[in-house]
Amino acid sequence: MKFTTVKNIVFGAFAVIGGTLADAMGGWDTALRVLICAMSADYITGLLVALIWHNSSKTDTGAASSAAGFKGLVKKCAILIFVWFGASLDLLIGGTWVRSAVILFFTANEGLSILENMGAMGIEYPEPIREALEALKKEAKDKGKHEK
Repeated sequence: MKFTTVKNIVFGAFAVIGGTLADAMGGWDTALRVLICAMSADYITGLLVALIWHNSSKTDTGAASSAAGFKGLVKKCAILIFVWFGASLDLLIGGTWVRSAVILFFTANEGLSILENMGAMGIEYPEPIREALEALKKEAKDKGKHEK
C-alpha cells in the first residue's frame, strides 16, 4: 500500500470521527469553535507557565507534571461531554438554550483561566477584560436559572 493511500485513510478516519463528534455536540458552529480555541489556549498557556516559568498552581514545585497535564486534558474532555449532554437536552426539549448556556459558561471559565495563566507569566492585562469575562460567566449562570 502506498504512503499516500495510508495517509488518505488516516485523514479520512479523523474527518469522520471529528465530524461525528461535532455533530453530537450540536454542530461545528462559532460557539463551539470559540470554546475549542479557548480550551486550547488555556492548555497551552498552562503548559508554558509550568515549563518555562515554573509557576504552576497545579504542582507543589510549580514545574510541569505529566499527571497534572493528563488531568487537564481529562477535564477538557469532560467539558466537551457536558456540551454533548447540553446539545442532547436541547434535542429532547426542542430548544437551543441549554447547549448555548453550557458553552458560554465554560468559555468564560477558560477565559478566566487564560488570564490567570498570563498573570502567572507576568503579563498584565486591562481589568475590563477580566470584568467582561466574569460578566459573561454570570450571564451564562443566570441564563441557565431563568430559562428552566
